[in-house]
Amino acid sequence: MKFIDSHAHLDANDYDADRDQVLVRAREAGVDEIICVGGAGDLATAARTVALAARTPGLYATVGVHPHDVANIEPHWWDELKALATSDPAVVGIGETGLDYYYDNSPRQRQRDCFGRFLALGRALELPVVCHIRDAHDDARAILREHRAEHIGAVIHCFTGTPEDARAYVEMGLYVSFSGIVTFKRSDELRRAVGCVPHDRLLIETDCPYLAPVPRRGKRNEPAYVVHTAEIVAREAGLSLDALAEVTVANTRRLFSLPTGAARA
Repeated sequence: MKFIDSHAHLDANDYDADRDQVLVRAREAGVDEIICVGGAGDLATAARTVALAARTPGLYATVGVHPHDVANIEPHWWDELKALATSDPAVVGIGETGLDYYYDNSPRQRQRDCFGRFLALGRALELPVVCHIRDAHDDARAILREHRAEHIGAVIHCFTGTPEDARAYVEMGLYVSFSGIVTFKRSDELRRAVGCVPHDRLLIETDCPYLAPVPRRGKRNEPAYVVHTAEIVAREAGLSLDALAEVTVANTRRLFSLPTGAARA
């Protein structure tokens, strides 16, 4: 049984002491491919992520700036981000980008402007976009519609909205990804949302090192633990674990145009 962790931050300092062992444990758990998302912090995050994916079989990268940090974007960043996104075949997406109205670490208008610009970059480079949306679903959908995101390809990562939000994104032609939050005791509504997503639009992820699923909650998260999330998503989707693994691998490969055979060597 094989899985893909569709959203991980393996460049994080949390893994500096044992990154190689983390990858070994992932492969032992059947997680042979991982999308490493460059977007938390400054340009150095994206550069580290691309370098890691470029040298590591089975790893892929995306390039972006998290909505928390878009207030720090300087004009020259856009050219540098575009250069990074085209620097290596391991780069398969743009992001993460989006809107976060829960923390409001960057002004909302700045978030909206940058989200639109990243969607335009994805369209220009023909790369799908990884979207972080929290407490901002109405504004996010308006921007996604404006940029015709269904033609670019996009996933709402670490989905935390309502079942109605999930249906709305699917109706727009987007993918929805569930993280370890779906395993938490108080996530009943989120579990109901799984059933609103057609099987061909489901993804699973860790968002590691954050959000470790039950029974690992409170620990540092890592790609091997995506199996725990898969078990709950499979149950709520009415699938066996084998079937859930098969469809989420196929969906992730389709969205990011990954090889259909073995992981990138």
